[in-house]
Amino acid sequence: MSPTEIKTALIAKARSLGFDDCRIAPALPAAHRELFEQWIAEGKYGDMAWMARNTERRTDPRIVLPGAQSVIVLALNYFQGHPSHSSHPSYQIARYAWNDDYHDLIEKKLRELDDFLISHGGAQKRYVDTGPVLERDFASEAGLGWGGKSTMQIHRKLGTWFFLADILTTLDLPADTPAKDMCGKCTRCIDACPTQAITAPQRMDARRCISYLTIESKGSIPLEFRHAIGDRIYGCDACLDACPWNRHAQESREAAFQARETVFSKSLRDFLSLTDDTFRALFAKSPIKRIKRPAFLRNVCVALGNTGAPDDLPALEAAATDPHPLIAEHAAWAIAEIRQRHGGVDQQPCSNIAVPIVSRI
Repeated sequence: MSPTEIKTALIAKARSLGFDDCRIAPALPAAHRELFEQWIAEGKYGDMAWMARNTERRTDPRIVLPGAQSVIVLALNYFQGHPSHSSHPSYQIARYAWNDDYHDLIEKKLRELDDFLISHGGAQKRYVDTGPVLERDFASEAGLGWGGKSTMQIHRKLGTWFFLADILTTLDLPADTPAKDMCGKCTRCIDACPTQAITAPQRMDARRCISYLTIESKGSIPLEFRHAIGDRIYGCDACLDACPWNRHAQESREAAFQARETVFSKSLRDFLSLTDDTFRALFAKSPIKRIKRPAFLRNVCVALGNTGAPDDLPALEAAATDPHPLIAEHAAWAIAEIRQRHGGVDQQPCSNIAVPIVSRI
């Protein structure tokens, strides 16, 4: 088969596996490598130390895979429509984490594409945001959307609600035309960010981002950001929700992304009774599982501090005596916030509550 025929068959195979788009970029250094290197130099990656390692590999696929000729970029829609109040009673979880971990689901699909490429003489490396690839740069170069002002990838048909995956291959496949930036003068994503983490168009300070603070950061959430977190307990979709290109978004065909009823049937204070074992069981196969119970309950306590009522105090008082200092600290903060908001209700101090300040789990 000719390279063009292989590409045509590859796209058909990707579609049959459930991918919503498949494009090709040349395996050249990333177009925005200097901006990435500047971002690293300014320390805006926070605790994500892996981002600062091997920057040369991350910006040049030919170092990752010697002989690489092409980068295959794939998109998988995860949009599940607009949630009803009943399915999200008193808190928000980023849409991508409503159910099963996308890494596992997409990796299975990539293995089938890898087998197809091997059969045509290619050697590959495949990634679902798990390797040293600036995937959004290559997506833009492949014509699979463009980098929005929020730094999120935007697709003309999918909006912002899709996962990206990459396959580096030694096959020299015909490249697609790079995408044009279609954001225009719109700044809705910048305006919507609760913590002003988008410091300028296409400039993100991860240390201020709610997704970073509730997922990647393993320590105490800075006081200056706790109120802005609102009712979010895992991630944040504020900049994605604000994007007008989402008017074109269609619901995903993938049932594994639907909201998990066993999670969303719970109230915020219900989560505080989770043990390590029940936490792992509740979030089995979920991306939430990887942050572990202490960080998750830290997030729950912050949300309760922002939205909770006096009837949440007993659960928080129990959490404030948790052996893990991260949970105890944030529970004590939430108790003080609820009491202040409700006019000093239940002024009796919680017994044996310590409020240690911790930097890491």
